[in-house]
Amino acid sequence: MLPRETIASARIPGGETLTLVRHGGDHVVMLGREELMGTRMRFSEEQLAVLTLERLGKPDPRLLVGGYGMGFTLRAALAAMGPGGRVTVAEIVPEIIEWARGPLAHLTGDTLGDPRLTIAPCDVAAAIDDAVDGTSARYDAILLDVDNGPDGIVRTGNERLYTRTGLARARAALAPGGVLAVWSAAPTPGSPAGCRTPASRSRSAWCARGRATRGRATPSGSPARRDQPRLMRRRPMKSRLPIGMPFIRRMS
Repeated sequence: MLPRETIASARIPGGETLTLVRHGGDHVVMLGREELMGTRMRFSEEQLAVLTLERLGKPDPRLLVGGYGMGFTLRAALAAMGPGGRVTVAEIVPEIIEWARGPLAHLTGDTLGDPRLTIAPCDVAAAIDDAVDGTSARYDAILLDVDNGPDGIVRTGNERLYTRTGLARARAALAPGGVLAVWSAAPTPGSPAGCRTPASRSRSAWCARGRATRGRATPSGSPARRDQPRLMRRRPMKSRLPIGMPFIRRMS
């Protein structure tokens, strides 16, 4: 069995400590014994961007991405956007960006030098508030890959993004016809992000069931569920979020 090598650690403001671990040719971000994300599986994070841009239908959108992670969502967005698009990534843990430039540079490539990209060293809630009060322009889409989804484990306070008030703030930060996309590791009973709020009603939602890349790990350290990707169109939601998938709604 290949050993795990700890490369770096970072303290989360208002939370615990993240650890970047190398396991053979793969890298994993850990919270204690939990695997939050890894380089081995990335499909659902990429689909968060791909499906959002498909839903928008705009070549040069203005996007807000909550959380850099390992950059999979960001890179997928930049690859699908035109030269006039703009992406702001709100990342509250500065070491995450340092890792992207350092031990994860082989993944990052020249992404962080893309002129369409702005890295905002802040909580994504603050970036949403700026758009609501007019400090910044509103966004065509907001992509939330924060914590483990509505049922957060990483940082106290992340859950507020997915409350009725949090979703209403996100809606107010969107331009007309804007889209809110949420990544969730698992079903979250009772969460407004489970699509039963006035802010999230729409005629349909496009979503992809993808491989879970975070959430509770099995004893072997691998994710508990790895669904093959498939695309589906849904009527107004009655069920909860499937494991490891983006949930996308037009908020106008």
